[in-house]
Amino acid sequence: MVICKTCSAPLEPNINRCQYCGVRNDIDLRATEHFSVDNPYSDRICPHCNIALQTISLQVDGHLYIERCSECFGLFFDPGEIEILLNSAVSNVETINFKQIQNINTDRYQAKEVKYIKCPVCRILMNRQIFGHRSGVVIDQCHKHGIWLDNGEITHLMEWKKAGGQLLNQQKSQQKQQENPIDLHRASIKRRAYADEDEHYLLKTLSFVLELFN
Repeated sequence: MVICKTCSAPLEPNINRCQYCGVRNDIDLRATEHFSVDNPYSDRICPHCNIALQTISLQVDGHLYIERCSECFGLFFDPGEIEILLNSAVSNVETINFKQIQNINTDRYQAKEVKYIKCPVCRILMNRQIFGHRSGVVIDQCHKHGIWLDNGEITHLMEWKKAGGQLLNQQKSQQKQQENPIDLHRASIKRRAYADEDEHYLLKTLSFVLELFN
């Protein structure tokens, strides 16, 4: 039986928030709880607060250096760093708990104004996209420099992965890869059919013209 870490009350299946004391029981976040400030003023700018981001060091595979805003607590990851952090903080997930994924997204969802923000490095507006299938997290991404997460979203992604969200995302990606060759084959068949129709039409037209001159 899983119990609340605060009041020791039993937690309902697939629920992270205690129904008695209201406290969230997050998964082990050792990779994000223990960090040190490596540089209090980096050359990267918070897209929300417009101040210099801190460079912090996490004890992940030696050291993982990411940027953090001291005001809004948003995080900026270079390409590939989110995956490194997720793999370090959450491992050995072998099953997909659809109910828990749904509850995590319902519990953590916060309606926010749709706003495009600038990359902390190049200051060009970033793209908004879902991180993974049913993750419930919309990331801001600069394809060249990295990904911005607002406060709390890295925890959301860790809980999503713990519930099997990354496995679900991999399954969906594999399904798309398997579907693509079929779609390409169907498109090829249609193109050949259209080509045959065009050729048949041209032959009929040519025969009609020849008959006129005979």
